[in-house]
Amino acid sequence: MQTSQKHQTRVNIHRLCRQPVKDDDQFCLPHIQILENNACSDIGSQGPSVSYQAYNDQIFTLESSTAAASFVAYDSPSAISVSSSRSPFSPQGSQSWMSDPHHSPDNTHGSPFSGSSVVDDSNGLKHKLRELEVSLLGPESDIIDSCNCCFTSGAHQAASMAGLNHEQLVDMIPRLDLKEVLIACGQALYDNDKSRVAGLMHVLEKMVSVSGEPLQRLGAYVLEGLRARLESSGSNIYKALKCQEPTSSELMSYMHILFRICPYWKFAYTSANAVIKEVMEYEQRIHIIDFQIAQGTQWMYLIAALSKRPGGPPFIRVTGIDDSQSNHARGGGLSIVGQKLSEFAKSYNVPFEFHDTSVSTSEIQVQNLNIRPGEALAVNFPYVLHHMPDESVTISNHRDRLLRLVKSLSPKVVTLVEQESNTNTSPFFSRYIETLNYYTAMFESIDVACPRDDKQRISAEQHCVARDIVNMIACEGQERVERHELLGKWRSRFMMAGFSPYPLSSLVTSAVRDMLKEYNNNYRLVEREGSLYLGWINRAMATSSAWR
Repeated sequence: MQTSQKHQTRVNIHRLCRQPVKDDDQFCLPHIQILENNACSDIGSQGPSVSYQAYNDQIFTLESSTAAASFVAYDSPSAISVSSSRSPFSPQGSQSWMSDPHHSPDNTHGSPFSGSSVVDDSNGLKHKLRELEVSLLGPESDIIDSCNCCFTSGAHQAASMAGLNHEQLVDMIPRLDLKEVLIACGQALYDNDKSRVAGLMHVLEKMVSVSGEPLQRLGAYVLEGLRARLESSGSNIYKALKCQEPTSSELMSYMHILFRICPYWKFAYTSANAVIKEVMEYEQRIHIIDFQIAQGTQWMYLIAALSKRPGGPPFIRVTGIDDSQSNHARGGGLSIVGQKLSEFAKSYNVPFEFHDTSVSTSEIQVQNLNIRPGEALAVNFPYVLHHMPDESVTISNHRDRLLRLVKSLSPKVVTLVEQESNTNTSPFFSRYIETLNYYTAMFESIDVACPRDDKQRISAEQHCVARDIVNMIACEGQERVERHELLGKWRSRFMMAGFSPYPLSSLVTSAVRDMLKEYNNNYRLVEREGSLYLGWINRAMATSSAWR
């Protein structure tokens, strides 16, 4: 395939649909407690309706693009087994398919979401691939069996597809299944069969769309990741795809969209705040260290709740650690967060102090955290630890080092919310399949709340989801920052660092269930062994746990 041909129909994941967001410094508590129900899509009692009009304060938005998009696959030092046991999610016309979490070596306790584990129609897939091969190369072509039901290297190269004319492609594509083509393309890339990859990418270009069905939208961004992995290496992969950044107000509005239509961030806020409020019930001085404070919205919820405590509110001090994405979205440093939180606390007559640190999470030392005697300490890890490189990336192992550092502070409670997913140390093809599984469910959950041709929804997916997908598929080593692990693996890390579980109470579960009433009823909540699993239909998407 010529370079000009390859890029002619290339999906541009950074195409912008710009909608400015008004900025107003007014605090409106109803915007914190009750999200309004005027939506981009009328889905009745199934979930919240969302309007893309400007709101009184930009801080009531999704806190990080990495989180919205970071809900991905499981992770383990050993490879996840990829077999032909994928099956579509059947309820509500769902297009998802999942790998069996019970087969993951990290998931020592199994996932509470276990969808039907029906074997893929491997014979049907092989028949379709055979039909495609015969159509392209003639009846003498040969398809070699694979345990993964995908293309494998053979005597004939699928590079012949690059030379197909438009009419041949149009005639063939209706007989192909997008899921199967995506899997086959990933397998070919894993096998380093570049000519076959090029041909399959040419087919994929005709099958994906950023405004199509969930799998078509996911396929558009997966195609970008496959192309980046094929054409580039090292640091050039991910950096080359950043090209044109949205302005801070644009990025904030995109985050806001996902915050309002998906419960993933509110799941993190609600569960962590409920735990901290319960643990700190009788404390008079509270210090909260937030390792990804973003816009600080989470602590407004908690400040408002603690202001009503019998006997008066406690003194609250928050230490915030910044990340580059949030800094860009808010248009400045943590002083913006500190000022808004201080003003908000003052309006509720809550004594408050804010401390910011300019040190990145992986470089944090005890002296950066301003620990004071007499303060009860809570530490919050909201979708951030999976960005810390571990022993598979560097001998420094920042992931475990940070946990040991936090344990040395003797916190009263540590809250952890992470994607229930396995993309850390799995080899490429296993990670690729898990990414497909996870994000199919995520795109379905977005699909129920917004029209498929909504331009702001498209931009939100492009800037808050797609880049994470590209990073997981295209990058390796230190350049791959999306490295998720299952709760079973996080449990092992915390216990090795000296922590013990703090079982979540029924009050925490009730708070999360009440929050989920605002969303589509295909979201599920399961309590297991003192932790909470948030799922979409029968796919576990995120977990919340607490430690001491």
